[in-house]
Amino acid sequence: MGWRLVVGPFAASTDDDDSEEECLDSIPLMCGDSFEMDESDRLVKERRRRRSRINSIGYFLSEGWFNLCASCLSKLCAKCRQPRELKPRTVYIGLATGPSERYPQNVIRNQKYSIITFIPKVVLFEQFRIFLNLYFLIMALSQLIPAVRIGYIYTYWAPLGFVLFVTMCREAIDDWRRYRRDKEANSQKYRKLTRDGFANVPSSDIQVGDLIVVDKNQRVPADMVFLRTTEQDGACFIRTDQMDGETDWKLRLAVQTTQSLPSNVDILDITASVYAEKPQKDIHSFVGTFTRSDGRTAEDSLSVENTLWANTVVASGTALGVVIYTGRETRSVMNTSQPSSKLGLVDLEINTLTKLLFLAVMILSLLMMILKGFGGPWYRYLFRFILLFSYIIPISLRVNLDMGKAWYSWVIQRDKAMPGTAVRSTTIPEELGRITYLMSDKTGTLTQNEMVSKAAPKTSPGTVAFSSDTADEGATQNSEAAMAPEADQHIHQTVSYQASSPDEVALVSWTESVGLTLIRRDLTSMQLRTPTGMPVSYNILHIFPFTSESKRMGIIVKEEESGEIIFYLKGADTVMQSIVQYNDWLEEESRYQTAKLSLQERSARVQGVVESLERDMELLCLTGVEDRLQDGVRPTLETLRNAGIKVWMLTGDKLETAVCIAKSSKLVSRTQDIHILNRVTDRGQAHLELNALRRKNDAALVISGDSLQVCLKYYEHEFVELACHCPAVVVCRCSPTQKADIVKLLKIHTGKRTCAIGDGGNDVSMIQAADAGVGIVGKEGKQASLAADFSITQFSHIGRLLLVHGRNSYKRSAALSQFVIHRGLIITTMQGRSLSFKTFFIWVLISIYQGGIIMYGALLLFEEEFIHVVSITFTALILTELLMVGLTVRTWHWLMVFSMLLSLSIYIVSLAFFKDYFDSAFLQTWDFYWKVLVITSISCIPLYILKYLRKKFSPPVYSKLTP
Repeated sequence: MGWRLVVGPFAASTDDDDSEEECLDSIPLMCGDSFEMDESDRLVKERRRRRSRINSIGYFLSEGWFNLCASCLSKLCAKCRQPRELKPRTVYIGLATGPSERYPQNVIRNQKYSIITFIPKVVLFEQFRIFLNLYFLIMALSQLIPAVRIGYIYTYWAPLGFVLFVTMCREAIDDWRRYRRDKEANSQKYRKLTRDGFANVPSSDIQVGDLIVVDKNQRVPADMVFLRTTEQDGACFIRTDQMDGETDWKLRLAVQTTQSLPSNVDILDITASVYAEKPQKDIHSFVGTFTRSDGRTAEDSLSVENTLWANTVVASGTALGVVIYTGRETRSVMNTSQPSSKLGLVDLEINTLTKLLFLAVMILSLLMMILKGFGGPWYRYLFRFILLFSYIIPISLRVNLDMGKAWYSWVIQRDKAMPGTAVRSTTIPEELGRITYLMSDKTGTLTQNEMVSKAAPKTSPGTVAFSSDTADEGATQNSEAAMAPEADQHIHQTVSYQASSPDEVALVSWTESVGLTLIRRDLTSMQLRTPTGMPVSYNILHIFPFTSESKRMGIIVKEEESGEIIFYLKGADTVMQSIVQYNDWLEEESRYQTAKLSLQERSARVQGVVESLERDMELLCLTGVEDRLQDGVRPTLETLRNAGIKVWMLTGDKLETAVCIAKSSKLVSRTQDIHILNRVTDRGQAHLELNALRRKNDAALVISGDSLQVCLKYYEHEFVELACHCPAVVVCRCSPTQKADIVKLLKIHTGKRTCAIGDGGNDVSMIQAADAGVGIVGKEGKQASLAADFSITQFSHIGRLLLVHGRNSYKRSAALSQFVIHRGLIITTMQGRSLSFKTFFIWVLISIYQGGIIMYGALLLFEEEFIHVVSITFTALILTELLMVGLTVRTWHWLMVFSMLLSLSIYIVSLAFFKDYFDSAFLQTWDFYWKVLVITSISCIPLYILKYLRKKFSPPVYSKLTP
């Protein structure tokens, strides 16, 4: 719960001189009094770059060569088609004319591929950058050469073709679904104002300069300047939940010059233009000017209050706007990253193990060549040996893994403990079990986004009462909340409040509960009913909206009865102090309008005028508004922390609220220190703040988005290193692009797996950038849920998703991978452990042992019956494999027993079809049975004994836990 006062000043900061920044490279990290510097404490040193796997020859031979070719091709295409430079523009309205320019087409495109790029990207790049597929492609191509052909061509091309076909079908279906969603959005009809009346045009045909009408509850198709509305007061509300993640309605004001025209058609008869700044990502600011240059000359300043951004929804009335940005130049597209194909860490590890198996194939082939001799066409024999040993690398591994992942995804969706869970990416369920960093949104993810007013004491905490002489003051304190103009409680109708912030709705609802009711509200006036039943009317002279820099908002009102003009201010308690109570408001209004018309440094000039009013103000009250946590947030965060997962909270909210939620959710424990990184604007300040951060031990870090940007600009590696040592990190005032950048930085600098969870459209970039993206279906819509790899209904489900399903999927994928690989090494054994070099080599040794026992043991023990070795060894091989599967099963299921019996039955039936290899008469003798039993026992019993001894003398950790 955060507290705010009705009073606040600013603290200014100055930048260090440029000369001081130039010598920062020689300043130690831990400079300060009474601190001994160590050589490792130097912050600015030669930038250390992580030695990544791209420096290895193996990487280049497997996928690096293709990445290099793709990079060269993309640079060549970029050179041929230079990106269009973004510039400010002037859009002409009505009779005004000007030079015509070409702008991007107004289309939404979320597809990964086109008809031209599908085959190159899916087949050539995505598939053959995997060494396993590239290896079998080379093997299959070699069979086209008669000199090295060793078998039927289809035995090589059929498995490879099947793997590629399955992948292409899956990618094509997913991209077709994206295309259908894009087509539906691009085909939505809108009314375009022309001299022949209104014409219905699809969204994709809308161009810069068009006059578009957007009805209530309709999506805005492009970035527009708001010209007219059907509302009499010239204002309407929009929903921006898919833009900034906030569910509250935003108030938008029509340009006064066009709003005052008699009808919409009259806009076509004026000579006017709109100057708009160049397209940019910032959704909270806009600088422009509306100019009318005919007989009635007028000039209006334009800010973000006069805009309708694409993907917002008109919530009240009907809006008419002129299009200024389309397509990829709109704010929503510029803040959204393109979806990319995600490759799981298990797939990368299997790719590495495949290279080791290929090395083993090369060594075996060379050994065979040494034994044979290098006489004659030795290179032909060498290649044939490589082909003969190629079965060691199983191409069926890809198919088995994809089938396993599909099963894991089905199990996740069927979990009754997580109702409503959906898996939208079946290729990475095992990634959930390998997460180290969890990036979480705050509003709507950790919290319910339902503001509840806890108290509104008069003058001092603890007094909750209104009398006839103080009710007006308490009522007007809340009057800056921009309530929906339809609300009119004179007729005693049921009213639901909508405002520019949820906490304002909570405050006005609370005052109504104690008898102070908002009766009517529009842009120019409001009427209240005091607890005594007396109505009080006010004229609204000016509203100063809330900004992240000022952390406060104000309103100037005039009471109709007494004519008294009062300036009320509401803001965060950290910035509110006493300031001047009264000033010549008419003079200040003139200065304020002049500042709003400025094209250069408009924000600074407007803020300067507002600050001139904020002097020695009287403290009226404190208010507290609580955003309730979702159910199960605290135990879920604690469970994740105990599992070794570090949680970072990335939010666009202000610092005080972020810290409050971090404490209440137990993301930061009450006994844990919190280090708030002071606001930094240059390199010197960033250096000093990072010095201070390094001195902190086991302290949670809180940093704003602006300061984070400065730190990453100069000290990217050092900041990430320090932040990763913090038990928790909170980033406030964080833009959607910054959220995605933080995820990418952690992936690059730590090499760990990341997961991002959010519920709004502003979380899409972060979700898509993470190794595993989780979307919550909530009040902010389904955009995050649809863009995510996994969709859940509440935050508490993330614990089970990661720690149960994620872990099981990873363990099973690792075991399945090792099972299939070792099946190619004569015999497969799996221990149910993580995929690693250590366990891989252990299994290789076990495979060599069992393969040697089955093959050479049979030759030594039954040398006189060499003709029957095939029957003995193959039967022993099948039985050994099934016994090793049973050896590793922890929890038996009837499907396991059924599958094992089915495998044995298929082998027995196959004996009747391969009479050329198996002697049916020998298979019916007792010699066959006891010899198979001896070979199978020698290969399996020692491993069962070793497992028993290990379990007895070195039990696993979980077996020591008492229920």
